[in-house]
Amino acid sequence: MTSDIDHLSLPEPTAGILDRIRYLIRLSRRNQQQFSRLIGIDPSNLSKILSGRMPVTEQFVNRLVANLGVSKLWLCDGTDIPFPRGVHAREISVPQDAGDTLTASAGSVSGAPKGAPIYDIDVTAGSRELSRMFTVDNIIGYLDLPGVNPDCAILRVSGDSMVPRLRDGSYIAIRPVSDRSPIAWGQIYVVVVEDYRFVKFVRRHPDPTMVILHSANPDYDDIELPRRDILSLYLVESILNYDVIA
Repeated sequence: MTSDIDHLSLPEPTAGILDRIRYLIRLSRRNQQQFSRLIGIDPSNLSKILSGRMPVTEQFVNRLVANLGVSKLWLCDGTDIPFPRGVHAREISVPQDAGDTLTASAGSVSGAPKGAPIYDIDVTAGSRELSRMFTVDNIIGYLDLPGVNPDCAILRVSGDSMVPRLRDGSYIAIRPVSDRSPIAWGQIYVVVVEDYRFVKFVRRHPDPTMVILHSANPDYDDIELPRRDILSLYLVESILNYDVIA
């Protein structure tokens, strides 16, 4: 049995912003009240916006962009696409001889920790929920570096399934994603299931109840995973690869 969501078409380029907001609501498979909770606004305000009794403010637009990962250009004027595939985790190269960069604690002038915490955790080893491991005892330092969100957690990655995008021993900066948030297709996530933790590209599956986990390394096959099996998701915002020195 298929639902009308399977045949949902993008609004025409000439459509208005309210049409694009209604499209996002239908795409989320939620009613207006549920969608309001998803983006963190009062349901009555969303109703007023959709009926034209309240203007679409910059603050409201930014809230949609931040919570849904939707393109602001598309939302405002219909250009671009709703969820750009070309936006990937920022890659930051670290000199190979700077071995202490990712293990040394950086302090502010006041001596307080500054930057994103680095955890002594291999993100691909084990199946335990990561949020339970983000404890002070597991912090081995802080990284204050342009391009690294200080609100992220930094963990190392082992294995070669994501080579060349992620090298064995690389570090990634991740942030949790709400289970109600739409998946930004084509981006790299840490996917936690009951028995494993994966770092993979997450791609759209023809069956809306499934997702495809794709490796950068062509020697690895795609994994088809039921959405219901995903316990938690973390978006990879930055990748820290060591430069290879000849």
